[in-house]
Amino acid sequence: MADWKNGLCGCFGNCGLCIVTYFAPCVTAGRVAETQGKGCCLYGCLSILGPIGIYTRATVRKMVREQKGIEGSFCNDCVMHWFCGMCALVQEGQEVDAGGNEMQRQ
Repeated sequence: MADWKNGLCGCFGNCGLCIVTYFAPCVTAGRVAETQGKGCCLYGCLSILGPIGIYTRATVRKMVREQKGIEGSFCNDCVMHWFCGMCALVQEGQEVDAGGNEMQRQ
């Protein structure tokens, strides 16, 4: 199994992504969801709805993990987004960008 290319606290590896996520986490959540074949606007909007947002962001995190062969569990994904939501979003954003997928609308 692989590991994340950037640690959970490796936010400043991509300062632009870090700033966007801090001020508009729904944008990063939507872009990461889009790389997994999910609706950018739908998942971006759902990401800010408390427990529903935690669930949807954890679901997308699970998809990223499975795509990249990263070990983990859905329960751990939920905990990451409950306690370290911004850092988890940045980590996921860096992972899909590091894998060659552009985090931009096509």
